[in-house]
Amino acid sequence: MGRITTRRPVVKITLGHEPHRRADVLAAEEPLEIRVGGRSLAVTMRTPGNDVELAAGFLVSEAVIGRGDEFLGAIHCGGPGTGGASNTYNVLDVTLAPGVAPPAPEVTRNFFTTSSCGLCGKASIDAVETVSRYDVADDEATLEAELLATFPDRLRAEQAVFAKTGGLHAAALFDAATGELLVLREDVGRHNAVDKVVGWAVLNDRLPLRGTVLQVSGRTSFELVQKAVMAGVPMLTAVSAPSSLAVELAVASGLTLVGFLRPPTMNVYARADRILT
Repeated sequence: MGRITTRRPVVKITLGHEPHRRADVLAAEEPLEIRVGGRSLAVTMRTPGNDVELAAGFLVSEAVIGRGDEFLGAIHCGGPGTGGASNTYNVLDVTLAPGVAPPAPEVTRNFFTTSSCGLCGKASIDAVETVSRYDVADDEATLEAELLATFPDRLRAEQAVFAKTGGLHAAALFDAATGELLVLREDVGRHNAVDKVVGWAVLNDRLPLRGTVLQVSGRTSFELVQKAVMAGVPMLTAVSAPSSLAVELAVASGLTLVGFLRPPTMNVYARADRILT
């Protein structure tokens, strides 16, 4: 799996038995600096892999782009310092399409974004709630509850790196009408996994993501609801709990929000009319 995983020695202790040393597989975590036109925008801690998708999805979340044709491309470049710096593949420079405005100064993160926080570094609370180009409230997608109940197991079955490490979050996009799994991405950060899914949609020119369900492996925070709304996703479902602010944003946006999706039960916190029973 390359840099997606790494091996480290560990002392295995089992009660009633002698400790023994063995190798353990860990999920890799490394910084990624995202630049736009050579200008540093943010640094996030992530699992290496699908970096271009991560950057594209991040730019959607920040309202810098909203369509696939606004993202021209991206390339890994050398690290900080001189132009002769070796390429560590931890710096990614994005090129926007001609005519697309570069990120506003207030978008730039003031410090590192950790793998557990996609909003850390925002300059002000006002900058947190970003206005989406897409209205998810008018999306007419519906989904049978029986079909939705299959999503957590299908998500888990496709988490190849989690199966080796036990240390990654996942996000997957499903077609609401057919239940088809469209894409799945893993990362040490919940928000990064979602950004990679949204970035996949950018690179495949599929925004807005109408008629889809975004399934995540953990809890639902405000930032994940915001990312779904920014990408035009009408339904967000999770195996764990949402935060109060996540529910408030879902209600205000008209997004269907499901938590504690653990068959045979689930809690629908917003727009329950889309879940057919």
